[in-house]
Amino acid sequence: MLSNKEIICPNNLLDVAHKKKGVKVAVVNAGKPLPMLSVQDAVNENLIEPIFIGDEKEILKCAENLKWDISKYEIINEPIENATAKIAAKLASEDKIKIIVKGHIHTDVLMKEVLKREYNLLGKTRLSHIWHMTTEKDSKPLIITDGALNVLPNVKTKMHILKNVINFSNRIGISRPKIAVLSATEEVLDSVPSSLDAAELTKLAKKENLDADVFGPLAFDNSISKKSAGIKGIKNEVAGKADVLLVPSVETGNGLVKMMIYFMGACAAGVVVGGKVPVVITSRSDEAQARLASIAAAVVALD
Repeated sequence: MLSNKEIICPNNLLDVAHKKKGVKVAVVNAGKPLPMLSVQDAVNENLIEPIFIGDEKEILKCAENLKWDISKYEIINEPIENATAKIAAKLASEDKIKIIVKGHIHTDVLMKEVLKREYNLLGKTRLSHIWHMTTEKDSKPLIITDGALNVLPNVKTKMHILKNVINFSNRIGISRPKIAVLSATEEVLDSVPSSLDAAELTKLAKKENLDADVFGPLAFDNSISKKSAGIKGIKNEVAGKADVLLVPSVETGNGLVKMMIYFMGACAAGVVVGGKVPVVITSRSDEAQARLASIAAAVVALD
């Protein structure tokens, strides 16, 4: 059942990212093969200009193994993993970098520093995570949010997630995204709290006149399948045609994304948005092409 398909960074994401060139990024705890390879790929695509933070000997060794001359790029020697995150956050706060890219470091360690008020990296909306999912080089993306950062968001937090994903959708060329607010059912039931949240979110989106078609609750099948929506008699702009799945919990989003990766060979480009700088928090098991796609997504997310 597991897919053997090669994961490929999608052209539609790269095409948008290529409009911005040589963006300064901090690579946090660099010096491991996969992070270095994806950064090399992003440099070759002329997307970024890296500052490497980590054990200088390990960074140089990795670059040598990749036959990559990094002599023109800055290396900040810091062998202690936790300290590399502090350096990256400080560089971002001083506007010396525009994107933070996670290398071989635990996500909670990195995000703990990003969230510290002393660095002033928080924006007008709460931070949220976006997955840009594609199964082919030129396929239409499916966006899933939030499957990595906000564990069990309430309605207020979901409004922040919603506004962030509308902004990102606009940046990749979806002018008025169709957003399905997921639940286990398309009915509003007191026994299913996520269905209540979805109904309230739908009302709030209309009240605030957001530039998107937002509808929920919708189950997964009638969010993405016109046939399923038709059988169940669901008639609105979103049912069966969703560009975005706004999930009720991190488990739902994480499970959907991992299923698409491992069963369908999907490329998962993930980025944290809503702050002063986008943050790329790839899994340490992610392949290089997915890491490249995540860096491209972060470039796209830049103001």
